[in-house]
Amino acid sequence: MKVQDAINTAIPALHTTDTVEDALGLLMEHRVRHLPVVDEKDHLVGVISEDQMMSANGPDDAVGSLLGNRPVSVRPQEHIFDAARTMVEHGLSTVPVTPPNDTRYLGLLRRHDIFDEFAKLMATQRSGAIIALEVDQRDYALAKLVHLIEQNDAKVLAVASEEPDSSTEKIRVTLKLNVTDTTRVRHVLEHNDYHVIASFGEDDSEMQSRVEEFMRYLEV
Repeated sequence: MKVQDAINTAIPALHTTDTVEDALGLLMEHRVRHLPVVDEKDHLVGVISEDQMMSANGPDDAVGSLLGNRPVSVRPQEHIFDAARTMVEHGLSTVPVTPPNDTRYLGLLRRHDIFDEFAKLMATQRSGAIIALEVDQRDYALAKLVHLIEQNDAKVLAVASEEPDSSTEKIRVTLKLNVTDTTRVRHVLEHNDYHVIASFGEDDSEMQSRVEEFMRYLEV
């Protein structure tokens, strides 16, 4: 999944001459805390935050006067994971998109857009349960894990892993399966030294409720 597949062009960029009052109105309208700023030729010149606007001398200040560091942006051909990392590293709720070696503004990605793409990658639209487990680093082999599950009448729809902070910690793996009853799978995994720490969504209504609750959180 590439950035160009999730780019948002419906939210307008700010211009350097826009006032803080107008800019804050756009932030509220689109429920974001950052917006890109472009010049008269629609080239990206910065990203402005709600905090920067709130520190302005007054509502009539131009947003261009509040810009600081070199603007952060991602490229259309980058993977959505790279865009997410950029967003997290810089504490952004939106990140602008520009072509390689160019500053022309093409659109932006919202945190919400990235979550939608992650949700698709994790097959959240498919019925099934989610299992979270831990395993020692030396014992972790994805092929073996998938084989154990698929030998027990289940299919792995998506998988994600979290790297441990040190060599002594376990790897945490999250799996989306195509079954709702995971009793047999969990028993087999525990028997093979996988520590199942949680199981979610065996009731589809429960999973839908969790997704909707998280979506509301992102919109706050």
